Amino acid sequence: MTWSSALKETARSGLTIERTRLEPLVAIRGACGVAIVIGGALWFASPALAVSSAFGAFAAGIATFQRSWRPRPVLALAVAAGLGVSTFLGYLCAAHPVTFAVLLAAWTLLAGMAWAVGPVSGLVASQTVAVMLVTVTLPTSVLGALQHAALIACGGLVQAALIVLFPIRPWGLQRDALADALAAEADYARRLRHDPVAPFDPQPLMDARSAAAVTPRQAKRRPRQLSGYRGLAERVRPVLASIADPVVGAPAEGPERDRARDLLGATATVLDAVAHAIRRGKPLRLPAEALEILEVPESGPVLHGAARRSALRLIALVGDVVDSTDGPVEVAAPAVGEGGRRHLRRTTMTGFVPVALRALHREARWSSPVARHAVRVSAVASVGYVVGHSLPLGHGYWAPMASVMVMRPDFAQTYSRGVARFMGTLVGVLLGGAVMALVHPGMYLCALFAVVCVTLQYLLLRTGYIVLSACITAYVVFLLGIAGTEWSQTVLSRVALTLLGGVLALIAYAIFPAWETPRLRDRLAEWLEAGGRYSVAVLSLFAQPAARPPRRVREALLDTRAARAAWEQLAARAEKEPVRHRGLSRSAERSAETALTTMGRVTMLMEAHLPDKDAEPDEDVGEFVAALRDALPDAVEAVRERRELDWSQPRDVLAKWRARVGDEGVAVRGSELLMDALDELERALTRGPGGRNRAARRT
Repeated sequence: MTWSSALKETARSGLTIERTRLEPLVAIRGACGVAIVIGGALWFASPALAVSSAFGAFAAGIATFQRSWRPRPVLALAVAAGLGVSTFLGYLCAAHPVTFAVLLAAWTLLAGMAWAVGPVSGLVASQTVAVMLVTVTLPTSVLGALQHAALIACGGLVQAALIVLFPIRPWGLQRDALADALAAEADYARRLRHDPVAPFDPQPLMDARSAAAVTPRQAKRRPRQLSGYRGLAERVRPVLASIADPVVGAPAEGPERDRARDLLGATATVLDAVAHAIRRGKPLRLPAEALEILEVPESGPVLHGAARRSALRLIALVGDVVDSTDGPVEVAAPAVGEGGRRHLRRTTMTGFVPVALRALHREARWSSPVARHAVRVSAVASVGYVVGHSLPLGHGYWAPMASVMVMRPDFAQTYSRGVARFMGTLVGVLLGGAVMALVHPGMYLCALFAVVCVTLQYLLLRTGYIVLSACITAYVVFLLGIAGTEWSQTVLSRVALTLLGGVLALIAYAIFPAWETPRLRDRLAEWLEAGGRYSVAVLSLFAQPAARPPRRVREALLDTRAARAAWEQLAARAEKEPVRHRGLSRSAERSAETALTTMGRVTMLMEAHLPDKDAEPDEDVGEFVAALRDALPDAVEAVRERRELDWSQPRDVLAKWRARVGDEGVAVRGSELLMDALDELERALTRGPGGRNRAARRT
């Protein structure tokens, strides 16, 4: 993609406004927290303190809207602690510009590294930088700094208290994640009726697994509806695929295919109903027609062979889903989870500290995109602070604040947010300035307008960054109006300095980028390695049915999903970058992705037909597994080093195996499809740069 095309695409993305589900009660609760803090500060303190304290409640409210599986009060308290520390240090250094510039550079560097822990941590850290810049404009003593920091942190405490006192749809994110996973399974079942090899995106299942992890305290309070369905959904998916697949399931045409379509449709109906019940917290209601289909028929078309075994297993699993349904119960016996644990364990906030430190240590290297982002945002914030305060516009902190809030570790988000930030700021200052000019509001009316703006912002938070920027800007205009700042100066300064901060951010990324495109082959190699381990783990159970490690197949599947998600995320970012493919063209990228997706699907089908523990060992499968295991490490390195892949050893073993036993059996047919996928991967990478000559030499 050229620079002009990339800039045009990112600008269009930044200016996009999406229709999304609104949560008015949650937005009103967050706005009430801001109103309480502003009103209390105006009543007991001064307008200047009201302005600074309002940013604490505002930032804490923003954090509670993020997609995190931590409890909302915990997020608000964490933000309050971070804001308190950053504000205290900022106030101590505010009277000394050089010292404050050094502090700003160091704090911004740490905030940039926080993206290594996760997106929510990165966003919260960016908020602490922004609040540090805004609230330290008034010099004060050490005792005054403590008071200001405590007042800022009080905003987070108020937000946490409101969440505890007025809970709105508790466990709502976890309910949505589990319901989305079941709804994705239902959609998959419907698509399989018409396309037996329809693809499936495992992201909803990954989100549901992340949402299912709880601390011991949460496990005692979690509703029963959230404790067992995810495991059933994981087990249903391969059975659905095995019934629909014409190779190991129902025939492509005829009465058996009609029976398979009926089973898939009825399963989709049940899963959709369960998803609705979980999302709303209501009892399950099922149509009688679907339950009749999900019974062993006394007459009519029936399935045979492997398809019949899959159908019986599907009927049993759907029966487990229905039997597990109950009204929401707050205290119930926890279900046994993976690996024999009673639930998926999530670290507590204190236990999260070493995890975060390990993540920071892992990314503390020059080649890391997160580390490069941290250096970039630190340099831009420092330059923006110096330049902003050297201009005769006032409010010089707006330039570095705009840069910090815009910049992200990847190119597309940084540029799209930069465009959206400037346009949203322009709209916000015009609307806010117009209200100030026409109404001439006093201190309390400005406070009311500010609360209205923050309510709209919380309500429209997920519609687009341009809407968010407009609401934030109008909010700041009215907050400064509380302190008596002239609105005309606010409009001019805000627009000019926001433009300056955005331009600095965009220039910094152009000069010191961290492109994702050169890392495509590494991510592809990691996906191949994880997918190969998954295939080897499943086939090993065909070779030695009695040797069933309790976690090996499951862990390999989870690693494969994580590697696929990392690849898809990287490929989506790389597609928007204005750089050449550097060894992996777009067509080769798509073909390789299709091949590895097929590899995972074939392995999943074989997993659905694992032999019983008392079945006889299969030496032929064992030889193929050994050959595939030996060839995999060299193939992974070949992907990274742009060398030709060599699958000759497992291909030869498979040919001898087929010559002895033919095409009968799930293992041999699955292994044949697996090798077809690996051959397709080899062809996809051979078609890369220089691939035509390699293909000619092979021919």
